[in-house]
Amino acid sequence: MALTSWKIFNFFDVSQVKPPDGENSNLFHSNEFSCLCSGSENIFVASKDGHVRILSQAFKIVRSWRAHETGTITQLKQVEGTALLVTIAEDLSNEPVLKVWALDKTEKKTGAPKCLSTLGIHNGRKQFPISAFATLENLSQLAIGFGNGAVTVIRGDLINDRGAKQRTVFESEEPITGVQFRKGPNTTLYLATTGRILTLTITGKGQGQPAKVLEDTGCGVGCMTWDEANGDIVVARDDAIQYYGISGRGPSYAYEGPKQLVKVYGDYVAIVSSPRTTAPENRSTLRRFGGSQADDIFNTSTFALIDTDLKYMAHTETLVSQVRTLFVEWGDLFLLTHDGKLFRYHEKGFQRKLEVLYQRELFVLAINLAQKAGVDATQRNVILRKYGDYLYKKGDYDTAMQQYLKAIDSTEPSQVIRKFLDSQRINNLIEYLEELHDHDKATVDHTTLLLNCYAKLKDTEKLEIFIKSGTHFDLETAITMCRQGGYYDQAVFLARKNQEHELVMDILIEDSKRYQEAMDYIWQLEPELAYPNLMKYARVLLEHCAQDATQIFIDYYTGSYQPKKALPKSTAPIAATNAVSNLTSLIPLPYRQTSTVISPTPADQLGQPEAQIAVADGAKPQREYEVPKPRTAFSSFVDHPENFITFLEACLKQEYLDQSDKTDLSTALFEVYLETATSTSGEEKKIWEAKAKQLIDDKDTPIDTSNVLLLSHLSNFDEGTVMVKEQQGLRFDIFRSYTSAKDTAGAIKALYKYGPVEPQLYPAALAYFTSSPQALEEAGDELDAVLRKIDEDGLLAPLQVIQTLSTNAVATMGLVKKYLSGTIERERREISNNRRLIDSYRTETESKRKEMDDLGTKPTVFQARRCAACSRSLDLPTVHFLCKHSFHQSCLNEIDEQEAECPKCSAANNNIRAFRRAQEESADRHDMFQDALQRSKDKFGTIGEFFGRGVMAAPANE
Repeated sequence: MALTSWKIFNFFDVSQVKPPDGENSNLFHSNEFSCLCSGSENIFVASKDGHVRILSQAFKIVRSWRAHETGTITQLKQVEGTALLVTIAEDLSNEPVLKVWALDKTEKKTGAPKCLSTLGIHNGRKQFPISAFATLENLSQLAIGFGNGAVTVIRGDLINDRGAKQRTVFESEEPITGVQFRKGPNTTLYLATTGRILTLTITGKGQGQPAKVLEDTGCGVGCMTWDEANGDIVVARDDAIQYYGISGRGPSYAYEGPKQLVKVYGDYVAIVSSPRTTAPENRSTLRRFGGSQADDIFNTSTFALIDTDLKYMAHTETLVSQVRTLFVEWGDLFLLTHDGKLFRYHEKGFQRKLEVLYQRELFVLAINLAQKAGVDATQRNVILRKYGDYLYKKGDYDTAMQQYLKAIDSTEPSQVIRKFLDSQRINNLIEYLEELHDHDKATVDHTTLLLNCYAKLKDTEKLEIFIKSGTHFDLETAITMCRQGGYYDQAVFLARKNQEHELVMDILIEDSKRYQEAMDYIWQLEPELAYPNLMKYARVLLEHCAQDATQIFIDYYTGSYQPKKALPKSTAPIAATNAVSNLTSLIPLPYRQTSTVISPTPADQLGQPEAQIAVADGAKPQREYEVPKPRTAFSSFVDHPENFITFLEACLKQEYLDQSDKTDLSTALFEVYLETATSTSGEEKKIWEAKAKQLIDDKDTPIDTSNVLLLSHLSNFDEGTVMVKEQQGLRFDIFRSYTSAKDTAGAIKALYKYGPVEPQLYPAALAYFTSSPQALEEAGDELDAVLRKIDEDGLLAPLQVIQTLSTNAVATMGLVKKYLSGTIERERREISNNRRLIDSYRTETESKRKEMDDLGTKPTVFQARRCAACSRSLDLPTVHFLCKHSFHQSCLNEIDEQEAECPKCSAANNNIRAFRRAQEESADRHDMFQDALQRSKDKFGTIGEFFGRGVMAAPANE
C-alpha cells in the first residue's frame, strides 16, 4: 500500500528550540559543528576541532572538553543507561581514532572525563571516510563501515582497556551506507550499501560464512536504523520503506522519493526526503553516499512521521533547509537543519488525537489507535459507541450493532435498545439482548424484552437455545414470561434445571394440567422437598391422580417413602395455545403486530417433563426423615372419603404408632365410615355401619367417648351411641335416648337388656309409659310387668308410684287397680306379721327381765350331782355357776386373777360380747350405715336395725 494513499494528520506540535544567549546561541550555527548524539537526559555535540560539549535539557553547556587533538569527530555514541561515550575522530592522513570516555570519572589534571581506552581503526591502510557506525550496548562489539565498501568489526573489552581485536568482515566495491547489530541466539550484522542490503553472522552459528544478500537495492547514508520495540531493521529506500526481521525480509511500504534520513521514534518512523530532481544519474550515487554541502543548503526537504502499523502519517511538512540530523531525547523528537535551526516535535495527547479523528469520522483508525495505545476498556468503549452511533446514522445497523456489542461492558443498555425498538431492527435488538445476558448485565426488563422478541419472530428454536445456554438471566422473569406465553415445557425445563420444585409443580398443575407428570415429579424428590409440594397440591392431585396420590401419602406418613428415579419415555408434543400472542401482548412494544399462533417445541426436546417412575436398581437404603403427624394430612382428603379411608386404614396398620396419632386416626376413620354410610343406602350402608361398629368394639381402638357420641349423634348412628354408652356403663342414658326419641320398642328392648343390672330403669320406664297415650298404647302389657317388677323389688313406694302415674292424665285407676289392691293386701299382711313379731319380742323381753330380777334378789338352788365337765359325782371343792352348771374345781382351768367362767357357756358368752363390741364399734362407722342404707330396699328397716345396734344412742359418760 503506497504511503500517498495514507491519511495525513497533524498529531505533533512543532516548536523551534532557541538555545540561551551566549556561547550556546551559535552552537549549531558554527561551521565547526560536526555531529551530535543524545542519551542519558543530555545532548552531546562534537565540533571539527575535536571538542565535545554536553548540553542539558535547557540547552546549556554543562561540560566541555577536547576529546581529540587531531582530526574531526565524525561519530558520537552515548551508551544509554551508562556514563560511557564513544567518539571517533577522522583525519584522512591517519587512521580513525576511537575513544571510550567515562563521563562519571574525571581526570584530575585536565578536569575532562576519563578516557577508558583509545584505539586506531584499521581499514587495510586505506584512507576512506567512515560512512556508518554501530555498537552493542555493552561495547563488546563495534562495527565501522567505510566509504570504500569495507566493514571492520572490533571485539574486546574497551571499557577496561584490556585489548581489542579488529577484523575486516566484509568488503565490497559499493560504499557502506549503514551498519546495524541484531542481538539474538546469533549476533547478526546488517549491512547496507548503495546497491544491496546484506546480513552477516559475526558470532554464533553461521559465523565465518559469506554475507547473505537480502535485497539487491541499497540505500543512502543515514537511511538504515534499528527499531528497538520489535528488533527489526528499518531501511528507507528511494521507492519504499522496508522492514527486515530475524527471518528475513518483512513488510514493505511504497514511498517514492529520495531519502536522506530515517529514525524510529516510538510508534513512528521519521523520514526525511528531498524533492525529486532530474539530476544526472551519476549524481544520485554521490547523493546516496553523502551528497554535497551546497545541495544541502539550497534544496528543500520533506519531513514525515509515519505509523506503519496503522498506516497513516502523523505529521508531514516541507522544510526550507536540508536536515542535518534527527535525534530523540526527553520524550520528544528533535530535528536539526543545516542552517542551524533546531525543531522540537512533541506528540499531541491521545484525547486530542481522538478529537481530530472524530472530526474526520475516522472511527476505525481511532479504535486501532486506542488499542495500540493500550487505553483502558472504558475509554475504548466510548470510541466504539461513537462509531456505532455514526454507523447507525448512516443506516448501517448491522455494523453499528457490532460496535455496540463490543462496547457493551460500559454502555448503558437503554441507549442502544431505544435505537432498535423498530420491528425492522428486531434481529439486531435480539443480538444485543443476548449479549447482555452473556455478560451478566441483563435486568428483569431485558429478559422480558428478549423473550418478547423471540415470540415476535416465532423463534421457538432460539428461545430453547437461550434457555439451555446457561446464560445468566433472571430466572423468575424467564419462567413467568414462558408461562404467560404458553411455553410451559420451557418453563418446566428452567424450573427443573434450577431446582425450583414449587415452580415445577405450579406449572405442571396450574398451567399445563399435566397432573400425572406432577405426581411423578413429586415422587422423585427427597422427603424434605416432596412433603411441602405434596401438601400444597394434595387436593388437586387427589382429584386427578387419586390412587398415586393416596399411595404417596401412605408411604410418606408410614415412614416408608423412598424417592424414585425417572426413566425417560417418548411423549407426544403438547401444543401451547395462543403462546406467541399471549407473550407478545405482555409488554407494549412499538413493533408489536398481530401474529399467528405457534406451538412450543415438544417436551421431549427440553428434558424429562414426563417420565416413567421406577425404583432405583439394586437395594437402596430407606431414607430417614421426620414423619409428620397424621392429622396434618386430614384436610387434604376433603371430598375424597374413599381415598381417605384407604390412607387411614394403612396408617393404623403400623406396629409402632404413637397413642395420640392412633387416637386421631381412629377417630377420623370412624367419622369417615359414618359419613360414607350416610351418603349410601341399603346393603352398602350396612357394610359401612358394620365397619364403624367393629371399630368401636375393638378394645385397642382409643377413640374418645365424647367424640364417638358426638359423631354418632351427628350421623344419626344410634347403634354407635348405644355401644359407647354400654362400654361406659351408661345404661340409663341409653334408655333415656330411646325415650327421648319416642322409641317405645327400643325402650322396652333396653329395659329387658339392662333392667336386671340397672333396676332404676323400671321407674323411668313407668314414667315414660304413662307420659303419653301413644307410649301407653305401644307399651301394652309391659306396664303391668313394670309395676310388678317395681313392686317385687321395692323400687318405688306405692305412694311414689301413684305420684308418678298422676303426673300425666294418661294412666287410669283401672290400670293400677290390681297393683293397688295387691299392695294394700301385702301391707296388711306385713303389718299383721310385724305385730305378732313385736308381741313375741315383748314377751321374751319381759321373761328375761324377770329372770334377771330373780337372780339378783332370790337365792339359787343348785341340784346338779355330777360334774358338767367330767360327768363324775360332785365332791368338794365344787364350783357352781348361775347358769346351773356345776364343776369340780379341778376340772376348771382357772387363771390367776381372772374370774372363773362356765366352760359350757363361755362360747355363747364370747359371741355375745363380740357382737356387743361390734355394735359399739359400728356405732361410730356412719359410712357403713350410709352404705347399707343406699343398698337396702327397705330403708326404714335398715334404720331400725342400726338403731337397735346403738348407732343412734348417746355416748356413755365415763
